[in-house]
Amino acid sequence: QVQLVESGGGLVQAGGSLRLSCAASGRTFRWYAMGWFRRAPGKEREFVATISWSGGNTYYADSVKGRFTISRDNAKNTVYLQMNSLKPEDTAVYYCAAGQSSSGSYNQREYNNWGQGTQVSVSS
Repeated sequence: QVQLVESGGGLVQAGGSLRLSCAASGRTFRWYAMGWFRRAPGKEREFVATISWSGGNTYYADSVKGRFTISRDNAKNTVYLQMNSLKPEDTAVYYCAAGQSSSGSYNQREYNNWGQGTQVSVSS
């Protein structure tokens, strides 16, 4: 098991930036892929970004590609999501998740540990 705690959410105007952090504890963080997902009001949770265990491979949803950057610091057991050029449609609760393997995935079923989420609100 791994415990995940997200932070960094908040209210920002359209065009602004936020950086989310996800601190992990428990099982060996550096061996597993990590992902970010989000759930907008009235919608199902969706994939945002994923990063492999080494950080060498990343993959993004089309809706955030070019605006969001996922990264990780294995020495600090932390994964980040830098969000730039935010849009009102990015408003959601953002969750980080720990994967079951070293490769990243867009499939939520490939993740077996989830944080409690952090709210991101983007005003127009």
